[in-house]
Amino acid sequence: MSNIASNLKYLRKKKGVTQQQFADLMEIKRASVGAYEEDRAEPKYELLKKIAEFYELSMDELANDIIDDKWKPTPKSNASNLRVLSVTVDADDRENIELVPVKASAGYLNGYGDPEYVKELPKFSLPMFNQGTYRAFEIKGDSMLPLPSGSLIIAEYVENWHDIKTGQTYVIVSSNDGIVYKRIGQKYKEDKGLKLVSDNKTYEPYWVEAGDIIEVWKAKAFISTELPEPSPEPTLEGLSSMMAQMQKTIKAVVDKN
Repeated sequence: MSNIASNLKYLRKKKGVTQQQFADLMEIKRASVGAYEEDRAEPKYELLKKIAEFYELSMDELANDIIDDKWKPTPKSNASNLRVLSVTVDADDRENIELVPVKASAGYLNGYGDPEYVKELPKFSLPMFNQGTYRAFEIKGDSMLPLPSGSLIIAEYVENWHDIKTGQTYVIVSSNDGIVYKRIGQKYKEDKGLKLVSDNKTYEPYWVEAGDIIEVWKAKAFISTELPEPSPEPTLEGLSSMMAQMQKTIKAVVDKN
């Protein structure tokens, strides 16, 4: 059961505005404000988001916390904060793997917390991923070669960003960069965020600020329609180079001893 009704009434009075004034600010009818505060109706997702932004709260705080004179907001930069995550389940109450294709990436930034939006995403299941919360993201571009553009990254939801490990790959959802698949260059820092590294070295590493990060998903597998090409036959030049390197290594070991 949510606390929206009591929270809306408390916050409005604390701000010193009437129901009509608040209705004008939210561009809704005064009667709707009364219905929300008396728990006869609940604001739809877009309005709830607008109200939360007006009071500088998260939708989770507005819906689930008991906001009164004793209430204190949780610091927004804390990477272990619980976040609202919408999921779907199958007929046996097992979580689906929702697919976020490239064409839906922009919409995902606005609808990731909306159950109705997530319900409309394509979904599937895999027997090896039946414990935990997973999502599949289609990647675009060549920054993570040899993984080709169009590959699907199946990733597990990361609740605590301090658990993120350097050198491993993740899908990062952020307000500025959207959805990206990258390798982690340095552990999460409250004051800096995450350092993201591309496997294609023509792309420079960069930082995404903590306040911009929306979700983090740890890559667990990928699906691609492009099958790997056979390894090229070794050339005489390549073999000579390998032999030279081996000789240098052996000499270094001998000299050391």
